[in-house]
Amino acid sequence: MDNPILIGIIVGVIAAALGFLIGYVLRKKLAEKSIGSAEAEAKRIIEDATKAAETAKKEKLVEAKEEALKIKNDTERELKERRNDLQRMERRTIQKEENLDKKYEALEKKEEVLNEKIRENEELKTKNEELVAQQSEVLQKISGMSVEDARAMLIERVESEARHEMAMKLLEVEQECKDKAEESAKNIIALAIQRCAADSVSEATVSVVDLPSDEMKGRIIGREGRNIRAIETLTGVDLIIDDTPEAIAISTFDPVRREVARMTLEKLISDGRIHPSRIEETVEKSRKEVEAVIKKEGEQATYETGVHGINPELIKLLGRLKYRTSYGQNVLKHSIEVAHIAGMIAAELGVDVNQAKRAGLLHDIGKAMTHEIDGSHVQIGVDVARKYKESREIVHAIEAHHGDVEPNTLVAMIVQAADAVSAARPGARRENLESYIKRLQKLEEIATSFKGVEKSFAIQAGREVRIMVKPDEVNDDEMVFIARDIAKKIEEELEYPGQIKVNLIREMRQVDYAK
Repeated sequence: MDNPILIGIIVGVIAAALGFLIGYVLRKKLAEKSIGSAEAEAKRIIEDATKAAETAKKEKLVEAKEEALKIKNDTERELKERRNDLQRMERRTIQKEENLDKKYEALEKKEEVLNEKIRENEELKTKNEELVAQQSEVLQKISGMSVEDARAMLIERVESEARHEMAMKLLEVEQECKDKAEESAKNIIALAIQRCAADSVSEATVSVVDLPSDEMKGRIIGREGRNIRAIETLTGVDLIIDDTPEAIAISTFDPVRREVARMTLEKLISDGRIHPSRIEETVEKSRKEVEAVIKKEGEQATYETGVHGINPELIKLLGRLKYRTSYGQNVLKHSIEVAHIAGMIAAELGVDVNQAKRAGLLHDIGKAMTHEIDGSHVQIGVDVARKYKESREIVHAIEAHHGDVEPNTLVAMIVQAADAVSAARPGARRENLESYIKRLQKLEEIATSFKGVEKSFAIQAGREVRIMVKPDEVNDDEMVFIARDIAKKIEEELEYPGQIKVNLIREMRQVDYAK
């Protein structure tokens, strides 16, 4: 206990404990003071918020009362207006009801009058029926025929007379229409043909190149035939070198290739240098010249016919028609001819001349395409015209010029007629003898397939079929219908230029001898 060090330690510990205790008490008092201040501030904020809320609540209540009062006034005004409308409608309804009552009374009176007349009519009808029955009995006794037999006989007689009159009237109307239409059509077509004189007859599929001497044939053939093989390979034609003096024939069904080969041979003969490399160079040069000619010919065709605004690609296709033929007829000249004829017919009929010329010029544009595009030239022409933004009328005229679809515009009908005129004129086309004979045979077969026909003969190069009918099976009235049916069947089953006359002949002969 007397140790001073221990006493010091104890005193230090006690002092430290007292210091900690005093610090703790001081911090607690400071914290309590801060909490009290915060609570007072929070209480003040809550009181302020409560006062603000009460104020806002009072303002909203005032606004709601004002709005409710406004709505109430508006509603009362609207109700008043509707009440007035209802009163007006009620007055009108009462007035209408009064009018309806008056009309109803009038109708009732009319109904009574009608019922009285109906009763009178029924009485008269009953009396008439009795009289008819009595007369019918008397007639049956007199004629010895029943009502059904008399009705059947009367119907048969009326039908026979009506059929006869119909046939006679049909003949009269048809003849009158044919006379007028034929006269008018002949005048128009004759005028158009006279004003359009074509200078082309037909073209062949072989071109002949003149040589300065027969020695040139050997140079064209070349060593071991290398020159002629090069020409044939590059141009796609066949060179015919035979005994014909000073001439070489170029044969192919593609006129463009034939023209390229002809120009190539003429250039090679004129130049004198004939070897494979020179041949290749000359063929390429000739092909470019032919393309230039194609473009020039297309432009010339549009200038000659007066058709403007055609797409440049269509002009090139028109130029290619210069090297296309149909039954030996040059297609470009045929198209120009059709354009002129269509334009003149349109002018006579008062139709748009420019549109008719345009359709006539483009009607065979599908023939300019190669075999790489599938389809008939009509369908190809329709697709090409649509592609290059031709009008719907022009496209329809192209589609209908061979009757693939029914022509429903005057321009389409004019182009169809102009195409037939250009193709059917003498010398325009060559026709295979075999197909010509088959057409005549088919014409006679169609005629003889009808009941009552005894013999038929196709005459005038197939432009008329003369038919002999059996007089005991076919009467004069039935001939009208048979002729019409035969003509219709020919139109459906045959393709031919122009028209075919169906001529029925009925001859009754009675022979006797005086002895």
